[in-house]
Amino acid sequence: MAEDWPRLQAIEVAAGERFREIGMDEIADADPPAVDDLRAAAAVLVAVGDDGAPIGYARLELVDGHAHLEQLSVVPGHGGRGVGTDLLDAAARWALERGDREITLTTFRDVPFNAPLYERRGFAVLPEAAWTDGLRALVAEETGHGLDPTARVVMRRPLAQ
Repeated sequence: MAEDWPRLQAIEVAAGERFREIGMDEIADADPPAVDDLRAAAAVLVAVGDDGAPIGYARLELVDGHAHLEQLSVVPGHGGRGVGTDLLDAAARWALERGDREITLTTFRDVPFNAPLYERRGFAVLPEAAWTDGLRALVAEETGHGLDPTARVVMRRPLAQ
């Protein structure tokens, strides 16, 4: 797995290029997570292509003790083929195995391959009044990194027990 960390970083950079297509160059230009951050994640789930090389990954963290999807990235050439959905389903299984009743994420409200995609995969917007302290801290951290909180949304997907 050690040799895959740089590949996962490259996947995130490649996937980020989609933001350039919609005028969000600052997101496309963002650095991928450091290898140490990937290693420290609660879980990193990897999708591989027919040749065994990574083509996508989901990075999960724990926020207030429950599963939180920190990042989902798929190589653009493999987009639209269910890789992201498979990773989301794997993340849900991981969370269920931990005993979680839900999985959360933060994403862009109006980017077609962000919130609208997650809504089609069972996520719903979580009203601010229902945010936990950890989710509030996460949104504040994102804001501190320059992300406009009015363009962002917190989402939750309930998990069947």
